[in-house]
Amino acid sequence: MLNEIKFHPYKLQVVQQLNKRDNEARVAFCTAMSGLLRENPDILNNLLITDEAHFHLSDFVNKQNMRYWSPVNPKELHEMPLHSPKVTVWCGVGAFGIVGPYFFENGNEETVT
Repeated sequence: MLNEIKFHPYKLQVVQQLNKRDNEARVAFCTAMSGLLRENPDILNNLLITDEAHFHLSDFVNKQNMRYWSPVNPKELHEMPLHSPKVTVWCGVGAFGIVGPYFFENGNEETVT
């Protein structure tokens, strides 16, 4: 059906401007990580990669999961409540397995440290 009406999925994108210092920081990180890997090739077995996601408890839809079906890119903007209740979920992944998930439910967006 969607092929017949020529609709395509478009994802809402949020971007930020990168500056020269951002590029320098990335190069510095890669240089440092390359040195660590040369010194200790086994270091990746001790690496834990983590992230958090925020889930709104209102009718707001997470932009990561939302697609617009349209024949042209709508370039839509969506308004959302400033302080809607949300849950933050944190998880980690390493060579040794998965840590979490852990849920933070105080109603504010959390950055897990």
